[in-house]
Amino acid sequence: MTRHLVLAFVAGFLAVLCFHQPVVGLLHAYGVIPFAPYSTSPAAPLGVPAWFSASFWGGVWGLVMMLVFALRRIDQGGWWKAGLFGGIALTLVAMLVVFPLKGRGIDPAIFPIGFMVNGAWGIGTWMFVRAWRQ
Repeated sequence: MTRHLVLAFVAGFLAVLCFHQPVVGLLHAYGVIPFAPYSTSPAAPLGVPAWFSASFWGGVWGLVMMLVFALRRIDQGGWWKAGLFGGIALTLVAMLVVFPLKGRGIDPAIFPIGFMVNGAWGIGTWMFVRAWRQ
């Protein structure tokens, strides 16, 4: 079980770097969002680079997804479940919990952007877990 949890954390961490942030980059390149990927700006409260903070939380969410969907037994068709989990759960938590804690309001207009970025993370996490389980 411990091995599966470590795998889920590492998969979620790497999915931020390899899937989430590239989608952020594409959205930034097309002028959809104002911020670039792989930001080195310090993230509160520890002052670590924003990309590292996002990757750490991606790892934590990888654990959550592993526990919710039992990814150690994931089937070939599970990519869409992982995409929906990332797109919906992570985006809603960001919109309804994280943004208000950071003093930002709740703006439903950002849901489609969050869905794309976080859905890519979910699919990427699933792909890493699936590849390493083979």
